[in-house]
Amino acid sequence: MTGAPSRSAALHLKLSFATPALNTAMANLWRPEGLTRRYGRYLRTMHEVIRASVPLMELAARRCAELGPDDPVAGPLAAYLAEHIEEERGHDDWLLADLAAAGLDPRGPLRQQPPPVVARLVGPQYYWIEHFHPVALLGYITVLESNAPAPWLAEQLAADTGLPGAAFQTVSHHAVLDTGHSAELARFIDRLPLDPAQETAIAVSALHTVNAATELFNRIALGDLNTPSRAERTPDQ
Repeated sequence: MTGAPSRSAALHLKLSFATPALNTAMANLWRPEGLTRRYGRYLRTMHEVIRASVPLMELAARRCAELGPDDPVAGPLAAYLAEHIEEERGHDDWLLADLAAAGLDPRGPLRQQPPPVVARLVGPQYYWIEHFHPVALLGYITVLESNAPAPWLAEQLAADTGLPGAAFQTVSHHAVLDTGHSAELARFIDRLPLDPAQETAIAVSALHTVNAATELFNRIALGDLNTPSRAERTPDQ
């Protein structure tokens, strides 16, 4: 008789029911027809997402400090975040460099308000960190790092777009880094002394992230980032 799956294995099992839609959205995003223009949208939009990564983790680390030694999860989570913050610092700058190498304005993402579809992906993490427990952020991180680009993707994108290889450093770097980060995070989640509510919070955060990321990539592929979602529409829209 085999034992129950580890927490990380159980989490990935739950995600396996939602990830096919995300994979389909990514495949549509990377289709060769019209890819050069879509890739520019992808870089700008991902900068809006990735520039929130370090601030989110810094907020979670501050909340861990507020929770203090009476919370058995806060201490190890703060230590993990401190290390991961340094690993992720500057990744948003890679995207700006990619934009410049693609012949696009790297200042563009810094001048515009991120669209609602980006806020729907990132925003709930701020709420859960502040108003439940910072451990919820591990669900978000799990999804982002469990969907690393394939090792061959940067070269394929360069061939399909005709853009220089320097325009794909973010895709290339994450193809190498995220696999290791994902395995490390799974081991960390399995070591944490989570209570049932905290384990559920990680899963809820992860499932929301998959669904929101699927919508985001579908919108990038369609060039339709600012149209309100059905829930946000007024009766006359």
